[in-house]
Amino acid sequence: MTTFLRDTVTVFSRELAPVLRQPVGLLIEMGQPLLFLFLFGVLLDGAVGSSWQWFVPGILVMMCLTGPMSAGYTLLVELIGGSMERLLVTPLNRTAMLVGRTMKALVTFLVQAVLIIVLALPLGFELHAAGVLAGLAQLMALGVGLGALSFALAVKSAPDGTLFYIVSQSVLFPLLLLSGVLLPLDSAPGWLDVLGHVNPVTYVVEAQRALFSGDLTAPSVLYGTVAACLVAAAGLYTGNAAMRRGVTA
Repeated sequence: MTTFLRDTVTVFSRELAPVLRQPVGLLIEMGQPLLFLFLFGVLLDGAVGSSWQWFVPGILVMMCLTGPMSAGYTLLVELIGGSMERLLVTPLNRTAMLVGRTMKALVTFLVQAVLIIVLALPLGFELHAAGVLAGLAQLMALGVGLGALSFALAVKSAPDGTLFYIVSQSVLFPLLLLSGVLLPLDSAPGWLDVLGHVNPVTYVVEAQRALFSGDLTAPSVLYGTVAACLVAAAGLYTGNAAMRRGVTA
């Protein structure tokens, strides 16, 4: 366990170092979420009740999908460039390689999420501290699973990376659109409503909106937590298996 923790910290520090050297990259990555926050959120004012309590959680879920799901890109670059091979000849624990990289993606997301919340306060967003903390914890669990799945896809896509781009883009947008992140699905046709309820992200979105409104006991919170934990478990299992298979391949 001591070796695993040490290796995890080593990988995490290695992955985080470029971000610390160029923190402006975090703001550049937030260009689209900030655009949605300041422009799209204003358009929804009054259309969905308390618009900021409804919209800010949706933005955070969108960031949780786009960030961790693209986290495998850095691993793919290392696999294609050959730098990953130099890491694999070291005694670093293979699972620690996955966990350390996932932790970096989560820390990046957490910093961006806090910034979004702070910027939303002057716009009318009401801060329910307990609900926000619970919501961020739920999103961290979801991010763990999505990040690990992204790494598994990167390993599978090497050496050309085509599969990574095709799958990540073809999966990301349906997950976003069918979860009601930006627009409510209350008036959607029946077939679209069915697809939305098959989407696990839908339950996380509903849970986030309840939590950010201060309702910690809503049934949707339980459903969203279960969905996030299932994604996390599936991602960690798949990602760990892919890392080990990729190493031995």
